[in-house]
Amino acid sequence: MGFDAADESERRGRLLGAKLKALVAEHLAAPVDASPQSFPGGAALVHDDRAWVLAEGDASEVLGRALAWSLRRGVAGVDIVAEAGSGVVARRAAGFDMPIDVWFPIERTLVAAVPDPLAPPPAAVPDHLALTRLIEAGGAEPIVEHGVVTGEVRGLEVCRVVDRPTTGTFAELGDVVTPAPDGLSGRDEPGVRLEVGVGPADREAFQLLHGDVPTVEALSQVVRAVADHRRAEAPQHPLNRLVRERYLRWRAVDDPSLVGMSAVAPAEPPVPRRNLKDVLPCVATATTPSGEPATIVFSSGVDLGLLPFVVDVQAAGEAPVVVALPARDRVGLTLELGERLRRPVEIRSIDA
Repeated sequence: MGFDAADESERRGRLLGAKLKALVAEHLAAPVDASPQSFPGGAALVHDDRAWVLAEGDASEVLGRALAWSLRRGVAGVDIVAEAGSGVVARRAAGFDMPIDVWFPIERTLVAAVPDPLAPPPAAVPDHLALTRLIEAGGAEPIVEHGVVTGEVRGLEVCRVVDRPTTGTFAELGDVVTPAPDGLSGRDEPGVRLEVGVGPADREAFQLLHGDVPTVEALSQVVRAVADHRRAEAPQHPLNRLVRERYLRWRAVDDPSLVGMSAVAPAEPPVPRRNLKDVLPCVATATTPSGEPATIVFSSGVDLGLLPFVVDVQAAGEAPVVVALPARDRVGLTLELGERLRRPVEIRSIDA
């Protein structure tokens, strides 16, 4: 008998729904007649004009989905139950001007989640920062986020500074001397290396296939190939579909008038990206035409995690926040969630 993923998902949904209903009934000390409904990554129900959402697994990104689900049903408040990530949800929920309670389950008892503080981003170590000259020599733009040094081409990561392995094939392949321009030795700093490629798998494959290619030359080849695809008029290609929000940021840095600013520069996000393909807004600092500071959050697609992310951006600084996204993605739900923030934001269209 074959495995049916759809049937298994349906069974899992029913179990989560039953668990949520039992938790709510125990918490309220009253019967719950509402039928649980399907919810991405969990279960949900409406009881006494409040939406209850149970998130399975890491719930750190569940807030936007829960708010969207609740707003469509016109409820007066939202309760989110989460075993993992509840502290992040509680921190972000505090940024919305609507009744949101976040709970952590201990067996059948719900206790109020304690908001996790927003930690300052770690600094990059000097040995890693030393390779920014190598990144620039290869034609990429150095970017430092949460202690990680990378090189981007029009918003797409094409290289990353990593600690050098001490044993094994990669240590041997990485020990290459590069004739570099402007007095650069081209050799990676002791203990670190610059890996070339788009994402971990591509970097590993590139190292296996081209380990004898000097780093600056190898990076320059990748930079030219990626730049050719990361153009507004370029045909559809995987390289121009990745991290569109970071391409929009690059365009705004190149032409600040696209977002109504006089200057734009990349900035660190309040939380780190898990991997290259994560859909995660990116951040820039900006100066308005009148000389006032601003922070811009770039996004692409209908991202329900956008406004909870903005809450963290607001908590990390005092400057007014502007959200910039393609006109087609400036949809009613995003605007409605933006209106529910305690600190208002302006949501602008950017077509680039």
